[in-house]
Amino acid sequence: MANAKNIYGKPLQLCCGNTGFTREGFCYVPPSDLGNHSVCAVVDEAFLEFSLAQGNDLVTPRPELAFDGLKPGDKWCLCAARWMEAYEAGVAPTVNLAATHEKALDIIPLAVLEMYAQSD
Repeated sequence: MANAKNIYGKPLQLCCGNTGFTREGFCYVPPSDLGNHSVCAVVDEAFLEFSLAQGNDLVTPRPELAFDGLKPGDKWCLCAARWMEAYEAGVAPTVNLAATHEKALDIIPLAVLEMYAQSD
């Protein structure tokens, strides 16, 4: 995680607690993360429904995995490919750009991410 950079080449910011491939709250992409969990998404109802329809239930709590389930407004380190699928389906969630790892750019154009920037 040391020296991880966001999409602008600046130090990667914290996305949220207990998320990301390593469950450290940062959306960095270690070599073992083949899913590229690089996008710090702010999930909403439309995205959560889309994800469930794709077979990825992010809503149901999984206590055995210390996962409370997501609700609209929660931040989550999302796979770049899944975010792109949601974008193509018209249901992409907003993104915290400062907390989105530069590896997201392998799949998602910068201009597209910027269109979905979380407003502060």
